Amino acid sequence: MGYISAMKVYYYDHWTFPLPPHHRFPTDKYRLLRERLLEHDPAGVELIPAPAAAAGQLLLAHSETYVTQIETGTLPPALERELGLPLSPELARRVRHTVGATIAAGRAARTEGIAATTGGGTHHAQWDRPQGYCIFNDAVVAVRVLQREKAIRRALIIDCDVHQGNGTAALTADDPTIFTFSIHCRQNFPARKIPGDLDIDLNAGVGDAIYLEALRSGLAVAFERAHADFVVYLAGADPFEGDRLGRLNLSKKGLADRDRLVLEGCARRGLPVVVTMAGGYGRDIHDTVDIYHQTIRLAAGTAPAYSNYLPADRPAAGAA
Repeated sequence: MGYISAMKVYYYDHWTFPLPPHHRFPTDKYRLLRERLLEHDPAGVELIPAPAAAAGQLLLAHSETYVTQIETGTLPPALERELGLPLSPELARRVRHTVGATIAAGRAARTEGIAATTGGGTHHAQWDRPQGYCIFNDAVVAVRVLQREKAIRRALIIDCDVHQGNGTAALTADDPTIFTFSIHCRQNFPARKIPGDLDIDLNAGVGDAIYLEALRSGLAVAFERAHADFVVYLAGADPFEGDRLGRLNLSKKGLADRDRLVLEGCARRGLPVVVTMAGGYGRDIHDTVDIYHQTIRLAAGTAPAYSNYLPADRPAAGAA
């Protein structure tokens, strides 16, 4: 296989959903990111509308009762408050495409080495409940779909969102085929953190140098212990110093260095990787879009490292 000139990027922002006036969730960031990619990177990325995940795929990480509650709008009010978004038929449709984007990007990465989605990273969603704007856990569903298809055996989920990936940790606690690594702010949501395979809790305000050294050390451990043949990377714009929900105080340059550490680490090991955007709540929405755009550009720039990547070179997938 030769070098893939344009990295596949899956989007779903055209599936809109209603929000009350002045709601704090910045839904426009996904549209703005796609428009930025269309304007600045028409040759570097191939933008593809995401398919919807099937109900059977969602059941690989969520209970049938919970999936039905989302689909029928019968989620209990207490759980809707945990979600932080008003449930609607449009939102239920939208999140199927969120998960579908990560599944599709995972399949593309398995073939070409690297792919991305303009969203995803819904790492607070658990077996039977939403939390923190997350309804279905796209990373866990995507990994299990690929495992079921015998495309991969073992996965490493690298979570650099500023918030701990509690839902991912809970869903994979008894699954030795998925290794979770989360590096996040200790003094931040969620209040109850569920330990994963490897967690690095950083104090608020650490800044670039301390963060990057901790990440470098954590990645070395994660790559060694995971024995993975596939990676899902939750990038996250919310460690940024200008993020409303962040508190780690990273600069845009520091976030670029973070992305390089992860992406180049995957490329050196020949590990196919799907890149998701995860959280981003900048006081200026354009800062969030800048960071997401930077992540996708760096991912696309990593693609040449996979020029000799052949899926047949990966271990034959099957039961772990």
